Amino acid sequence: MKKKIGVLTSGGDCPGLNAVLRAVARTADHYGMEVIGFREGFEGLLPPGDFLKLDRNATAGIMHLGGTILGTTNKGHFVAKVGAGDKATIPQEIINKARQTFNELGLHAVIVIGGDGSLSTGLQLSENGMPVVGVPKTIDNDLEATAITFGFDSAVACVVDAMDRLHTTATSHRRVMVLEVMGRHAGWIALYGGMAGGADVILIPEIPFSLEKIAQEVRQRDRFGAKSTMMVIAEGASSREGRQHRHSVASGEYRFGGVGEMVGREIADRTGKDTRVCVLGHLQRGGTPTAVDRILGTRFGIHAVELINQGKFGMMVSYMGNHITEVPITDAVNKLRRVAPDCQMVQDARTAEISFGD
Repeated sequence: MKKKIGVLTSGGDCPGLNAVLRAVARTADHYGMEVIGFREGFEGLLPPGDFLKLDRNATAGIMHLGGTILGTTNKGHFVAKVGAGDKATIPQEIINKARQTFNELGLHAVIVIGGDGSLSTGLQLSENGMPVVGVPKTIDNDLEATAITFGFDSAVACVVDAMDRLHTTATSHRRVMVLEVMGRHAGWIALYGGMAGGADVILIPEIPFSLEKIAQEVRQRDRFGAKSTMMVIAEGASSREGRQHRHSVASGEYRFGGVGEMVGREIADRTGKDTRVCVLGHLQRGGTPTAVDRILGTRFGIHAVELINQGKFGMMVSYMGNHITEVPITDAVNKLRRVAPDCQMVQDARTAEISFGD
């Protein structure tokens, strides 16, 4: 009999997920395996199971599509995160139901494609007797156990495109433009997008900023005859004088947002400059994946099936040193990779006279 494996996409969506699913289906076919995809993340594992067969035909022509053909969710019975550093344990009753579906379908293993919270859930399933292989997914690029995650490059490309468009209107009106981007705990999107988009100020969670320092930068640029000042701010950035801008939601989690409006308002008041704020939000999650994310997602999907074929469970696919490798899921979760304030890229940005507001 053919080995049967499951795959699911969990947590936030991002470009490149469908490239992973396509690669899983094609590689499984190469090894004589059958693949079923669970709908709506882990929720599809609940009895009687909500799934569809994933083969070459079902996954043909999906690589260029954003989102995920399986659907995903960060709510429901399997939520493993209630906030930064606050890990929640999935009730044993829910774990047992998922294992029941796993056994009734005769699965050999499940591939979990997700970020820190989803992989935490996958780890708990693994510890309860379900063979699991993880594939890292987050546009924030903040998982310590891999050098890069798919979706990040596409998010940065979205930021750069927005910066290109904002430059033209900013210079036409001699304005200060504030672009708020994603990045709750790590500033990789803001740092890469800001540098590639020609930002004058980049604010990230790892470097608390001073509003007066930013205002001084704007005034100085004005004296030098600059036609505009471009700022990129990660949603999780915070000033020395205050906390991160976030608000609670009904699920018990909290969402970030609002720091761009605050900075824009303060800079306008302190400098008298015409200031406009743009929040990219979920535009960064959608759209066609870049070539980088298509290739990375494809390689991750291939290696995930190869790990199953080799019987290596409880592992997560990882990209390190220009090679696809694997690490234990236990080494991958609850460990964020953040921007080091003294890293070479930040130093290079400072040399190029980009301000970090400190």
